[in-house]
Amino acid sequence: MAIRPIRLFGDPILRKPAIEVVEFDAELRQLVTDLTDTMLDAPGAGLAAPQIGVGLRVFTWYVDGEVGHLVNPVLDLSEETQDGPEGCLSLPELTYDCLRAMSVVARGFNMHGDPVTIEGSELLARAIQHETDHLDGILFIDRLDDAGRKAAMREIRESEWFGLEKPTIKVSPHATGGFGR
Repeated sequence: MAIRPIRLFGDPILRKPAIEVVEFDAELRQLVTDLTDTMLDAPGAGLAAPQIGVGLRVFTWYVDGEVGHLVNPVLDLSEETQDGPEGCLSLPELTYDCLRAMSVVARGFNMHGDPVTIEGSELLARAIQHETDHLDGILFIDRLDDAGRKAAMREIRESEWFGLEKPTIKVSPHATGGFGR
């Protein structure tokens, strides 16, 4: 069991698009385990790799008693929408109503490289969209209307956690093309 620190708003990795996974190896399986353990410990409905400082396209979810993960997700969204409360482990204690697709079909891979398709609606659809946004460097507050985003930013600036943790940036010794850390 490996609980990893969750990166908070302000950490640059949360705004950087993650790179596609190309190696389905023991390191990836450990990343999925760490993501799952960290998410369940937090607790949260989902956690993306950038939130623990890894710039790869991987996320986990825990919705309605089901734990899952997806690597390199591609989403097909319904035209029908839902508007409801959303929060984020990287923005502690912050919850705002956010507009999302009502259902989603997510295609990608499991940690072994096998193709998978996940179909979900309501909370599972919201979690999958939220975590996929993290992989694109998008936070849920970016999806709020102007008034909601201003209120969220005010709440962030007034929070006890904002600015306490200075992000640590480690540069990989490997050729990453400027991606991944």
